[in-house]
Amino acid sequence: MGEGKTGGLVRVSSTGKGKFQHRIHAGAHEITADEPLSMGGNDTGLAPYDLLRAALGVCKAMTLRMYADHKNWPLEGVDIYLSHETGKDGDGNKTDRFSCDITLRGDELTEEQRGRLIEIADKCPVHKTLTVGSVTIESREAQG
Repeated sequence: MGEGKTGGLVRVSSTGKGKFQHRIHAGAHEITADEPLSMGGNDTGLAPYDLLRAALGVCKAMTLRMYADHKNWPLEGVDIYLSHETGKDGDGNKTDRFSCDITLRGDELTEEQRGRLIEIADKCPVHKTLTVGSVTIESREAQG
């Protein structure tokens, strides 16, 4: 079927603190997820769509860093502001639109380099996962 897995397992566990608070474990790292107060959560962590936007943004930033380093371009840093909107297309199907405002830090970057970096940002693996091909999600009850 595929080309292999992309990293280790991620475990999501209820904390028992509020209705929605969960701990996310990935290797040696942990973060908290929750819903905002307006959704009945305690606002103690990132909400699911915050995590999705963060995954997209950090993937773009890391891809830009790797590309600039490979080309020996003077990219000093990246700031990305991401928003997400849902809507409906002409047939009434749900649509999702992510907007990524990318600030490239580096006074010595040429306009050509800046343009190429913006193009490269759309080639990050998470961007491709969200936009290219078919995504399949299989949910099943864990055994054992």
